[in-house]
Amino acid sequence: MKLTEKMSYLQGLIEGLSIDESSKEGKALLQMADVMNEMVMYVEDLQSQVDELTELCDILDEDLGMVEEDLYDFDDCDCDCDCCDDDCDCDCCDDEDEFDFDDDDELYEVTCPSCGDTILLDEGMIDEGSINCPNCNELLEFDYDDLKIEDFEDSAEDSEEE
Repeated sequence: MKLTEKMSYLQGLIEGLSIDESSKEGKALLQMADVMNEMVMYVEDLQSQVDELTELCDILDEDLGMVEEDLYDFDDCDCDCDCCDDDCDCDCCDDEDEFDFDDDDELYEVTCPSCGDTILLDEGMIDEGSINCPNCNELLEFDYDDLKIEDFEDSAEDSEEE
């Protein structure tokens, strides 16, 4: 049963009681019923406004989704890679693909010896053996095949002592 239906039922009950409007209790009960009726109407009005706003939000969400698809969908890139610069977001650029990380990837920080820029790398990038620094384009090479467990332990102990 809706709130308006419950209020109508309650008003019918009050009318059926033949309440004396001259008594203090009768005046209070009738006034409370009037206030409750106004509150019900106000709540119904608010509910209709909420319904309209919800519908409008759904429409805006759909429109925003279409705009996002248009702006961020680069699968159909017409780029011939002559336009590639720092602002290029096309999928055909190898430099951009190198820096796409999965949430599950363990990341490593590497500091470029030339410019001092800190770069985040995942295991796949390190396994490739080298990468160009995105800041100064210096070739950074990674070769950890000759390292032994002791080298890692010595390095960890040195950092703990500092």
